[in-house]
Amino acid sequence: MWIGKTSSRFTSQSKGLDSRKYHVSSTGTSIVDTVDKLIEAAQQLSSICDKSIARIERKTPVCHATNPLDYAWPHHQQYLTKWGGLGATTLLLGMNPGPWGMAQSGVPFGSTQMARDKLEIEPHQLSSPANAHPKRPIIGLELERQEVSGQRLWSLMFNHFGDGKAVFSNIFVVNHCPLLLLGETGKNLTPDNLPSAVMKPILEACDDHLKQVVDIMGITRIIGVGKYAEKRARLAFNAGKSGDGVTKSGRSIAITSCWHPSPASPLANRNDGADWRENVISVLENR
Repeated sequence: MWIGKTSSRFTSQSKGLDSRKYHVSSTGTSIVDTVDKLIEAAQQLSSICDKSIARIERKTPVCHATNPLDYAWPHHQQYLTKWGGLGATTLLLGMNPGPWGMAQSGVPFGSTQMARDKLEIEPHQLSSPANAHPKRPIIGLELERQEVSGQRLWSLMFNHFGDGKAVFSNIFVVNHCPLLLLGETGKNLTPDNLPSAVMKPILEACDDHLKQVVDIMGITRIIGVGKYAEKRARLAFNAGKSGDGVTKSGRSIAITSCWHPSPASPLANRNDGADWRENVISVLENR
């Protein structure tokens, strides 16, 4: 297990899992073992991303690249610890954080209200990175502005499955790339619109993390939240443009996508969001 500045936090937070340590997940490992491995994998990816930030800011239109897996780790660690070991076999894969969601909460699609009220993330005071955009300060779970994508996604998951245990017994949510990428004006930039020569090694590390999560959790199906996420999953598992992918151990993994909940997407807004909700539920139920 990763040893460093956050190891003591994990030790204290993991005590709540002691009573469940003999429960076995779909992979045949205990919940605590699964969570330990997810935490270690996230820390490995975080370290790689930290080392890439200076180059991204030099070589791309990104002026402020920050890593929520670092400064918002107390929140992300809670997310993994509370919800990562409940046996989900479907993974919803996002692209990268937005400034009002994971950048504040440390949780994928994590609007602060959803992180507090539904995901039960306890607020910690976060230290704003030195290179944070001045127009996008890191406030944490006290931020009043809500990420619309996160409100939509988590509301749908809880409305469809029920309480947290039911949600995370069925699905888990991960962002492919953990970095918040902002331009000079504060515009949110996405990895697919940045120079591939710079982003390729970083995105390959994100692919490796995705493969680790799939193996650790025993994931059998990946649903890309948007076509870009599906594309990254297909690259990671050599799936081509259609059909299933294959894990390193030779296990088949289904890969598909649903519409992204962004308010910038006409599909997500159509019919007051009803069409988007219908699309996501149909993909979830199409096994």
